[in-house]
Amino acid sequence: MNIDFSKNADGLIPVIIQDCETKTVLMLGYMNVEAYQKTIETQKVTFYSRSKQRLWTKGEESGNFLNLVSIKNDCDNDTFLVQVKPEGPTCHTGLDTCWQEANNQEYGFISKLEETIKARREDSDSGKSYVASLFKLGINKIAQKVGEEAIEVVIEAKDDNKDLFLSESADLLFHFLILLQAKGFLLNDVVDVLKGRQK
Repeated sequence: MNIDFSKNADGLIPVIIQDCETKTVLMLGYMNVEAYQKTIETQKVTFYSRSKQRLWTKGEESGNFLNLVSIKNDCDNDTFLVQVKPEGPTCHTGLDTCWQEANNQEYGFISKLEETIKARREDSDSGKSYVASLFKLGINKIAQKVGEEAIEVVIEAKDDNKDLFLSESADLLFHFLILLQAKGFLLNDVVDVLKGRQK
């Protein structure tokens, strides 16, 4: 890599640490040439600690290593984006990140939709919510709705109307997310099963 460690007088460049799967930013550290070389050699992220004034491999005391997946430099060749597989929490406080955020897999709009479904379920007294009414009817009705939507997706898949196919697919996904929560799960639980099947 064409990294310019000399841009700063101390020979250090900032390093952004990101979980390779969740894309969550875990921490910020600094590397000099030696820290970079040790990271490549050991495949464990090593920083130059400004407080300790020495090389410091994350996890050398706690066991919470950052296993290297990839390193990219930015357009100015003076910052690293390092993607990792963390072992345990990253922050010295015991939290997942140095910004006190949970390192959970997020799916953008789908994750927000899961939060909405949860809120509607918890606010079931309002009586105005379709989601709340489904939860009141119970697991059998929710499962039935998923079955009905799945059949409609199959029917539309055999036709050429892409709008109807996508609409029915959206209905199926929506009701499946409701069914997951009715059973006490979230989409991440299904993703974990799929990850376990990866070869």
